[in-house]
Amino acid sequence: IVISGSSTVEPVSARVAETYGTQRPELSISVDGPGTGDGMKVFCAGQADITGASRPIKEAEVETCNQNGVTFIEIPVAIDGLSVLTSHNNDLVACLTPADLYALVGPESIGFESWADASDLAAELGATNAPYPDVPLVITGPGEESGTYDAFVEMALEDIAEERGQEAATRPDYTASANDNVIIEGISGSDTSLGWVGYAFYIANQDKVKALSIDSGEGCVEPTPETIADGSYPLSRTLYIYVSVEKAESKPEVADFVDFYLSDEGLNAVDDAGYVRLDDYGPSRRAWETRTPGQREG
Repeated sequence: IVISGSSTVEPVSARVAETYGTQRPELSISVDGPGTGDGMKVFCAGQADITGASRPIKEAEVETCNQNGVTFIEIPVAIDGLSVLTSHNNDLVACLTPADLYALVGPESIGFESWADASDLAAELGATNAPYPDVPLVITGPGEESGTYDAFVEMALEDIAEERGQEAATRPDYTASANDNVIIEGISGSDTSLGWVGYAFYIANQDKVKALSIDSGEGCVEPTPETIADGSYPLSRTLYIYVSVEKAESKPEVADFVDFYLSDEGLNAVDDAGYVRLDDYGPSRRAWETRTPGQREG
């Protein structure tokens, strides 16, 4: 069984694979997390049975799958709270707004080497934290191959970018990595750092980094299982697995693995990985049971 895709979803799939492997020791199960985009390339080329994704599949990826004869089932498996992080030594801010995030890491912040460099742009946008102090701005985050990158752009930057006629993207001049552990090390390595990862990686590294609250207009909200589950944390998102219909039909072990993944026992991996369960797994299970190609429920 070959599983690729999102580094955010990888901890869940790896735990499912570990538990399932104790029941089926004769099987070889590989799980890797090169990123949602890179995982989709492998999956749509027919080289993976399952891929994890921290965002919905893109239309261009659907077309690639179609061209290669790969039909898929989209299955929501968990909820994540994309966590904006800094060093424990950073007391500059405790809560950021989308205007702050845009001024610091958006497409108009290219070349800003200190927090103070972003002050004028932040003030123009109405960011309540501006002006910022003149200290180094050291950013470490996911690269463009990551679904976490796409989700951050969509949820934190896109609206302001469109209003200002800018491309919906981050600034390109920061340290980017597909490895969440590298991102954590980068954030913890500078007293005035900034970066973002999935909630599970924040929880696993609370001794190294701290999360900033986010205020999208309803007050400052920190990422917790409760705020992620009820959607009050502004950067909450759904995590998915995509299963190849062809591989599930030709390889009974793939179908059996997904059955286990969506069982009560399999879903313990969501808790173990540090993410939040869906309120209702009925739509996810129906999407799988009906084997409807491209079905998007939940």
